[in-house]
Amino acid sequence: MLLDHPALISSLQCAYSAERAAAIAYIGHAKSLIRESEREHVRTIERDEWDHRRHVLAIMQEYEIPVSRWLEVKYFVIGKLIAAACHVIGRFMPYFFAGRLESGNVCQYFVMIQYFRSLGISKHDELLWEMGLTEKDHEVYFLQMVKDARWLPWFERAFEWGVHSSKNNVDPDADVGMSLTEIHRSCDR
Repeated sequence: MLLDHPALISSLQCAYSAERAAAIAYIGHAKSLIRESEREHVRTIERDEWDHRRHVLAIMQEYEIPVSRWLEVKYFVIGKLIAAACHVIGRFMPYFFAGRLESGNVCQYFVMIQYFRSLGISKHDELLWEMGLTEKDHEVYFLQMVKDARWLPWFERAFEWGVHSSKNNVDPDADVGMSLTEIHRSCDR
C-alpha cells in the first residue's frame, strides 16, 4: 500500500536518518564520559535509537517509502560531528543538548500517529507511542544529569529547554488511546 501523505512520508524518512545520527552521537557521548554507569546508560539510549531506526525502516518498507540518500548523508555527518564535539565541549553541553533534542523527538512519533490516523491507519499506534515514550524517558534522564548544573539557567533561557521548559508536555503515564486533540495538545509547544 502506498501512502498519499507527503508530511508522513517526510517524517518517516527524517526519523529514520535522524535516529542514526543520534545513535552515532551517543557513541561519542558515551566514550567522552568518565563514569562507567553514565557511559552504560548512554549506550543503552544509543541501542534504543538503533531499535527505533529498525522499526521506522520496517514501517517505511511496508508502504514502499524509499530511504532518502540526502538525509542519510546529512544526518550521518551531523552525528559524527556531534560525537567528536562531545570530547571537547565538556560534560554539561552533551547532556543538555541531548535532552533538548530528545524533548522534540517525543512528539515526532506522536505526530506520526496523527498522520496515520488521518489515513484511517491505527495499526502502528502502539509502536509509535512506545517509541515516543522512550524518547521522553531519554529526555528525563538527560535533564536529571544537568538539573543542578550552574549553567542550566542560562542555557534554559537561551534554548528553551530545562527544568522549567520542554518541547512537549507529554504525560508518560497516558495511554496510546489518546485522542488526536490530546496528542496535538501534548506536542503543541
